[in-house]
Amino acid sequence: MNKKVNIAIDAMGGENSPAKVIEGINISLKYNKENFFFLYGKKDLLIKEINKHKLVKSYSEIIDTKDVVLDNESPLTAAKKSKESSMWKAIESQKNNKTDIALSAGNTGALLIISRLILSTISGIDRPALAALWPNNKNLSVVLDLGANIECNEKNLLDFTSMGAALYKSLFNSKPKIALLNVGLEEHKGSETLKNAFSILKKNKANNFEFCGYIEGNQIMNGDIDVIITDGFTGNIALKTAEGTANFITENFKKSLNKLSLLMSYRSLNKLKNRLDPRKFNGAIFLGLQNPVVKSHGSTDAVGFAHSIDVCNKVINANLIEKIKSHLINVDAFISFLPFKIINLAFLTAFDCSTVSK
Repeated sequence: MNKKVNIAIDAMGGENSPAKVIEGINISLKYNKENFFFLYGKKDLLIKEINKHKLVKSYSEIIDTKDVVLDNESPLTAAKKSKESSMWKAIESQKNNKTDIALSAGNTGALLIISRLILSTISGIDRPALAALWPNNKNLSVVLDLGANIECNEKNLLDFTSMGAALYKSLFNSKPKIALLNVGLEEHKGSETLKNAFSILKKNKANNFEFCGYIEGNQIMNGDIDVIITDGFTGNIALKTAEGTANFITENFKKSLNKLSLLMSYRSLNKLKNRLDPRKFNGAIFLGLQNPVVKSHGSTDAVGFAHSIDVCNKVINANLIEKIKSHLINVDAFISFLPFKIINLAFLTAFDCSTVSK
């Protein structure tokens, strides 16, 4: 039985907020009334939207905040001035044990930095990673990192591997097959970082997952690999390409049919559209933090936001954070195989974290 989940919502983040946020909560409540929502944002705007969706009023509390992190602000600028923002306050509520999980459709970079500053990382993790579920021909795959870390070293990829395995196992209760995303399947291909990570994972003696080597981009949707590991730069490009391809296929398929064939193929087209609808897979998780944070796509609509609420429920009911912590203990066993020195890069190598916290 699922337990009641207290969700902190940055109600001002993303496009068309807070309207889509409140509507998304309303959609979610129609099939799951086990959640309670703490809404952080401008009170007058939230009340106006809640009045359109009376159901939300009984399952929420408004916390008035002064500022909003803008989508076009640099992460550093946003973090420096954002201690009174809806995003900051939503994340902070977890540290105060008021909420179980935080959800935002706002500025991804700012959300990552603020989460890192307030919540800190799990011991042994250098950098949090952004992970999401992708549809494939068999079921769903976990893919990470999707944009949190543009550059990664071997240690980061090993952390992503252990966290991705824990996420998959907690959701599907099976031992995952894991691969590194690369430009080829041969061991000699790819960057030095990838090749070094490959050599370490190949010697993995842990029983938490099965390492299957490399995977190429055109194999992601096959469903043969459960967890795909990559750096944030490559992962984000792959994500946006997949979303664009899905939209391209559905739109051009409809254009190629006349009215009669469109009518006759309506059910099949609708099934295809639902299968490829990116809103159904909305909600990426920042893995590696002491408390869970979920990132909704900024441009999604109310339906997509409702699906990100589903992700929040899955994370809490699967006890994901504790499973990641226990899983990391097993990773230490094969890090000792390193034939070289790994430099532990600080989380904010590209950002001067000390200036943010002042």
